[in-house]
Amino acid sequence: MTDIIPEGIPVRRKNRIFAVQCIYALAINKSDGLFSPEDTVENFARKFFPGDEKLKFGKELAIGIIENMDVIDDLIKEYSTHWSLDRIAATDLAILRVAIYEMLFREDVPPIVAINEAIDIGKIMSTDESNRFLNGVLDGVKKKLKRPLREPGNK
Repeated sequence: MTDIIPEGIPVRRKNRIFAVQCIYALAINKSDGLFSPEDTVENFARKFFPGDEKLKFGKELAIGIIENMDVIDDLIKEYSTHWSLDRIAATDLAILRVAIYEMLFREDVPPIVAINEAIDIGKIMSTDESNRFLNGVLDGVKKKLKRPLREPGNK
């Protein structure tokens, strides 16, 4: 995909990294809502991941995050005590948004998997110190969930 994604990374993790990069780019560029979420994500994929046909999951994540950003950001604000959204590193914020979206809206992803993936992606894309912050916020969100933590919700 890109230089940020090391060789040998599983496809689902590559898709999550794609979603993190897409959401990060949108946050940095302050998207004005000119395009639909689908068009925004497709434009990002075409520009930065040309010809990559294995991004379906990542595109679904990015679109879902854009559509549910207010709900996701409210939880980040609630569980990142003493940190406003604009003080959180943009990479960490994007990682949190992906993980929380999966925990809340993707019944096919166990919440524990979403948390573990976020921590592992943080090790690739962020600083050594960010893992404790990511884990703290995501652990708070996890405690609020009303579904099984270690298995998919759609059986």
